Amino acid sequence: MPNLLITGQSGRMGQALMQAAAADPDSTVTATHDVGQDLDAAVQKADCIIDFTVHSFTAQVVEAALKHGTRLVIGTTGHSDEEREMIRKAAEKLPIVFASNYSVGVNTLFWLTRHAARILTQDRFDIEVTEMHHRHKIDSPSGTARTLLEILNEETGTTYKDDVTHGRLGNIGPRPQREIGMHTLRGGDVVGDHTVMFAADGERVELTHKASSRLTFAAGAVRAAKWLESQPAGLYDMQDVLGLK
Repeated sequence: MPNLLITGQSGRMGQALMQAAAADPDSTVTATHDVGQDLDAAVQKADCIIDFTVHSFTAQVVEAALKHGTRLVIGTTGHSDEEREMIRKAAEKLPIVFASNYSVGVNTLFWLTRHAARILTQDRFDIEVTEMHHRHKIDSPSGTARTLLEILNEETGTTYKDDVTHGRLGNIGPRPQREIGMHTLRGGDVVGDHTVMFAADGERVELTHKASSRLTFAAGAVRAAKWLESQPAGLYDMQDVLGLK
């Protein structure tokens, strides 16, 4: 039974995590943290941190976790390459789950996207990704969309830098065969919608996940924290937690 520290507990995701932990008989919240509070003191009261705050806070969380040998679940998105490398280094000493999305449904979408890309190849099918979130989301594209693009890049031999196009404007000419389109929408209170489209002459396949509650992600994060109890140091994602690899 993990003793959890929930960071950003007064925020929307923090409140969802508190609710999910309270509903799980095998987890206990023994500490919380908000801006301005003593992080080090909070970490000492827990054996696993769940952090869904902002990427600029991750370094402080990782430093505190390393200091006290505390397991870590990171659901924050928008990290720079340097911040991602910091997390990878920390995972040499700590068990860490670092995932862009903790929903069971979204992780099924990741699995389906990988296998669809192997079948619906780019010699016939054009690939487009769309995502929509609430007006307050600060990173674009979403971490989940980035994961979808990484999967598509791996399976098609393309790269994010050279082959992903973010929206289109003006007289752009015919669509390059290896191009993957990425389109971001923001508005209202949308929790998270993601679609991967494979479009060919005469047919179209769409894989879509729509989230209507943050509890979906929160429950997955609590599940990840429980799974980490039996894991050695290493960097894991939700695919590992769900046994989808």
